[in-house]
Amino acid sequence: MLSKSYLHFLLLLLITQKKKHLAIFFISTFIVALLASTLFISSSIEKDLYATLDEQAEFIVQKYEGGKVLNAPQSWVDEFSKIKGVNNSVGRVYGMYFYEPSETYFMIVGVDFFDKEVVDSLQEVVDSVDAQKFLSKNHMIVGAGVQKLFDKYEYRGNYNFRPPDRSIEKVYIYDVFPKESAIVTNDMIIMDRDLAKKILGVEEGYVTDIALEVKNPLEIEMIRTKLIISHFNLRIIEKEDIKRAYKNLYNYKGGVFLILYITSLLTFLLILYQRYSMVTRVDAKEIAILRLVGWKINDIIIFKVLENFLIAFGAYLLGVVLAYIYVYGFDAPVLREIFLGFNNLTHSVSFTPSINRGALAVLFLIYVIPFILAILIPVWRVSITESAEVLR
Repeated sequence: MLSKSYLHFLLLLLITQKKKHLAIFFISTFIVALLASTLFISSSIEKDLYATLDEQAEFIVQKYEGGKVLNAPQSWVDEFSKIKGVNNSVGRVYGMYFYEPSETYFMIVGVDFFDKEVVDSLQEVVDSVDAQKFLSKNHMIVGAGVQKLFDKYEYRGNYNFRPPDRSIEKVYIYDVFPKESAIVTNDMIIMDRDLAKKILGVEEGYVTDIALEVKNPLEIEMIRTKLIISHFNLRIIEKEDIKRAYKNLYNYKGGVFLILYITSLLTFLLILYQRYSMVTRVDAKEIAILRLVGWKINDIIIFKVLENFLIAFGAYLLGVVLAYIYVYGFDAPVLREIFLGFNNLTHSVSFTPSINRGALAVLFLIYVIPFILAILIPVWRVSITESAEVLR
């Protein structure tokens, strides 16, 4: 059946009747591009966040009293490190700093630059971090969003922080996190741990929370139980809890999928109506003539399915390619704000290419199958009608 002349006739018919298919083709391409764009954005964010979380400690322990998170005593760091199964216990210093001119927040993170592991981790993201040079005076490494805001308000090379005691701490910009890490570092400022404590108002002898590293996953529940027993006022957050929270967050923001699905469903209903009308008015005579020259009903149905499959497949491929360029070439303007948020600093993010082949396959099926079904029944109805009656 699929001879050279058959395929030639099929392509010739598509070319000569292209105006009939253009509207459906462009609408379908737009829907596919929109759906594929959200898939690419979600997949890229998930990949970058999970890669970051995989490097984090297994437990985060906070002091929690009266419904509030309080600073934890530094003594807890040594206490928790003695629990069997805990490989390392580190006190962390971080917090939000309110930037009054733009009414936005910076995430200040204090790190110990005498810790080689910390410096090595930073050097994976920022080139040439020299701890001695960094500590020679008050320095900071800022995210792309922070740098953009500093440039806007003409802070050239430094910024004057105001700690809770209303003193002034001038801090100089050492480096800027690359755009590729902006999903995580966009509003982040890294500085020396003691300086961060002063700016955030964390008292001496206290830390924001404590990170516990556990190498053996079989000991996680046992360690959790020991932590609960050790103090009555602890909030214990596992790495898996954080992953689930992020997943729920982006599933919620991914509610746009529901809207897109409804839009696509309504569009397919429109296609169904349009294709039905076109078959009864235009394609009916074409089908009748094919019957008169000897084509069987099955041959006509297969021919029409192939004709519309080529249209659907072409729209799908073009939509996916346009979505890929839009997300990974232009960093998805407008759509990225739906996922990354409008509330704080503007994101100058660069999405890491990540393709969820399974999701694209499902998108193909939920797009192509309704498209084909939209023409199958009308074509069959006309095909079984007497040709003379149709031509009359």
